[in-house]
Amino acid sequence: ALSKLYLRSSQGALVPLESVVNIKPTVGPLSISHFGQLPAVTVSFNLKPGFSLGDAAAQVTGTVRNMGMPASINANFQGTVKEFEESFRNLTTLLVIAILVIYIVLGILYESFIHPITILSGLPSAVFGALGTLLLFHKELDLYAFVGLIMLFGVVKKNAIMMIDFAIRARREGLDPQQAIYQGCLVRFRPIMMTTVAALFGTLPIALGYGEGADARQPLGLAVVGGLVVSQFLTLYITPVIYLYLERLQSGRERQAPVEKKEEAIAY
Repeated sequence: ALSKLYLRSSQGALVPLESVVNIKPTVGPLSISHFGQLPAVTVSFNLKPGFSLGDAAAQVTGTVRNMGMPASINANFQGTVKEFEESFRNLTTLLVIAILVIYIVLGILYESFIHPITILSGLPSAVFGALGTLLLFHKELDLYAFVGLIMLFGVVKKNAIMMIDFAIRARREGLDPQQAIYQGCLVRFRPIMMTTVAALFGTLPIALGYGEGADARQPLGLAVVGGLVVSQFLTLYITPVIYLYLERLQSGRERQAPVEKKEEAIAY
């Protein structure tokens, strides 16, 4: 049938197709898919039980790299993996922005650049506890885990605020920094424990994986529970130490400032 086709030449004459091409039967694809006007091949895969999406994407990327394909062939993820990678990048930026916003709000509230650092000093221990718990239970740092980290930041920050706020008020009443933060830890210990225990019992069912679709939400609960447990043991030790250190640093600068002004006045 193809031999009966004719093509029009540049001079306008009709030329048989078989005179310009060799026609022979062969095996080929039924259709050629395109992506962005370029020929493309779609390869799909399903996850095994207990296998995370990030690990699967890393193995696929490593396999493609080891195949040694020509530079003209590009391999890209689409679908769920692409959305996962984009959300991961966006959430990392969102996490940094959240910490900066918390610092700015606390700085405006306390009219100080130092006290927000003291309040945020418990976040590293909370992050360490959350990531360690996810690693212990072989869970991935996915979208739900990031949401858990943001929730965790709010609870840990609130616990530190209760101590520092009491210490600042005690300082205004004439107590020295050591006694002020010590009284803050004693008086605020019960509210801190109540807040932590309430958050723990609220997220514990999610961490244990109860209910339909619990496997997807479990990283959120594990991140919150692990971060709260670790930060609760460390915040009562880390935050007072950092508070005392920064208070002494600020007091040293305040004592040096009048001396410098007096020397300038004498020189004048």
